[in-house]
Amino acid sequence: MAFLDQQPLLGYPLIAGVGLAVGSFLNVVILRLPRRLEWEWKRDAREVLGEPEIYDPPPPGVVVEPSHDPVTGDRLKWWENIPVLSWLMLRGRSRYSGQRISIQYPLVELLTGLLTVACAWRFGFGWQGFGAMLLTWYLVALSGIDLRTRLLPDQLTLPLMWLGLIASLDNLYMPAKPALLGAVAGYVSLWSVWWLFKQLTGKEGMGHGDFKLLAALGAWCGLKGILPIILLSSVVGAVIGSVWLAYKGRDRATPIPFGPYLAIAGWIFFFWGDSLLGAYRSYAGLG
Repeated sequence: MAFLDQQPLLGYPLIAGVGLAVGSFLNVVILRLPRRLEWEWKRDAREVLGEPEIYDPPPPGVVVEPSHDPVTGDRLKWWENIPVLSWLMLRGRSRYSGQRISIQYPLVELLTGLLTVACAWRFGFGWQGFGAMLLTWYLVALSGIDLRTRLLPDQLTLPLMWLGLIASLDNLYMPAKPALLGAVAGYVSLWSVWWLFKQLTGKEGMGHGDFKLLAALGAWCGLKGILPIILLSSVVGAVIGSVWLAYKGRDRATPIPFGPYLAIAGWIFFFWGDSLLGAYRSYAGLG
């Protein structure tokens, strides 16, 4: 790792390649994990309700099953799995079925590659940089799943929170106490908003996954990050959400996922939180 810090011309291309490869895997997570979870929930519900077993083969797993054409089932060749380049070479269409390949694949790969390089640029190639990459990869996967399904699975949010707390034990980004308080405050703050909204309207204004995602971000950013992340995510959500609703021709009553906005705000604060807080204090004349 120290060698890569001293050789950035080698380190950045290497990390970019790692980011592209991870982005390819994150596409699998985004597409397969919700289907797998839904299958498990239905199976468990039948067992609890005492319903008879039915033939319901499991969907492809996240890790074991190789990539394949969803229409014909043909296994993809190695050169059809090269991040970004394969999509370009195939001109966005399957070689087997001729079906259009979603633009999501190269976009997620490219985004993950760029953000991974940004982690190395900001935190270096050591443990801090690696931890930042893990956080980034989790946030990309969670945002993709939430955009597609409006779900934030516990299988991702809870490990992300624990990783942040574990990192604080070695004071990687902050001491353990601010990280723990951040996780608690992150969960309780959005839970309180959800509970109050439900009491007043009888409706649920957000999913429970949002509480857990903010708790995870609190573990990585500390107690001082909770309020800025909430405010920043609200601004990002208002801007992007309004543009999206206008583009789709839908009204403001249309439910939209909040997880991606939390992820964007949390990532920004994780990278530049101290600078943002310092600029705010200077502007407000507080220090």
